[in-house]
Amino acid sequence: MKLPLNAGERLIPMTDPALRLTGRIGTEDPQNPFFIFPCSSVQLRMTGRTLKVALTNQHSYFENRLGVIVNGEQSAVLLEKGAQVIDLSDRLTDGVNDVLLFKRQDCCHAYTLQGFIVDAAAELLPLPQRPARRIEVYGDSVSAGEVSEAEFACAQPDPQGHNGLYSNSWLSYAWQAARLMNAELHDIATGGMALQDGTGYFFGPDYIGMLSSWDKVNYYPPFGPATPWDFSRWTPHAVVVAIGQNDHNPVNIMAEDYDSEASRHWRAEYRRFLGLLREKYPKAHIVCTTTILGHDPAWDRAIDEVIISSGDARIHHFLYTKNGCGTPGHIRGSEAAVMAKELAGFIEAIPGVWED
Repeated sequence: MKLPLNAGERLIPMTDPALRLTGRIGTEDPQNPFFIFPCSSVQLRMTGRTLKVALTNQHSYFENRLGVIVNGEQSAVLLEKGAQVIDLSDRLTDGVNDVLLFKRQDCCHAYTLQGFIVDAAAELLPLPQRPARRIEVYGDSVSAGEVSEAEFACAQPDPQGHNGLYSNSWLSYAWQAARLMNAELHDIATGGMALQDGTGYFFGPDYIGMLSSWDKVNYYPPFGPATPWDFSRWTPHAVVVAIGQNDHNPVNIMAEDYDSEASRHWRAEYRRFLGLLREKYPKAHIVCTTTILGHDPAWDRAIDEVIISSGDARIHHFLYTKNGCGTPGHIRGSEAAVMAKELAGFIEAIPGVWED
């Protein structure tokens, strides 16, 4: 996309070292980084009163919004499909502006960033050091913060026809917990995700599971071929595995017959997934959990059995106070705040969890 520069403006390319990208982001083309996962972000500190961001949005479903935080004030911009330039200048103030743009939603859309347009005299200033602590979350829509802004529906089903309006990863328990612990977050979360292909709710009718997508950047067929993630780029201290809530579809195998062949196979596959994570992260502490979203406790029993049988002292099982019975709908921001406090407290109490 050729960017429209007015007199007195200049382009900040995405390769500028003053920009900080955080999250599992595709950088095969460093001039056009690919954002698909919630909570992935770009950060900058700048002077001047002009700020425009050029991006190309790939729309799949829901309304798509870009998360924006300028000097602590959060807002959202409705995105169109395709190439666009978004003017954020009205959010700036005199002096230094702290800017964070982030992915509010999961793979209902993806975008590439082409750069920022600023005043010709604008300065990009150094950012504070990255957090030394690192946490990664593998989960579903709850981990992504879907429908988290619908505070009027706490402990209730989701509002009908929400169409992505209330989804905000900033309010997810994952990002709230990371902020409580001052940890950098990679949030590998997708609405409807289950462990195995053919189950859950993500990308029907065949359905794609976490075992087929956990090691990818692009894992969503409508956005093109799958692309692998280079695990050497980033290593977490703690990994949260929040899978097991969508696995009841199409058959609630664990609740119907805990000892069935299908149930035993699920436990074996969950064990295999933990083994795959351990291969990538030999030293990480892995915290297995579900959430307060309503589900049969047999799934938590299955997770506990797998952890015990693994014999791995760095794999832990965590249950929230309202685990599996807190709400029939998605978790709202205030509910996620309670979850985040409990989860952060559990992780912080693990001896040596932040040691490299």
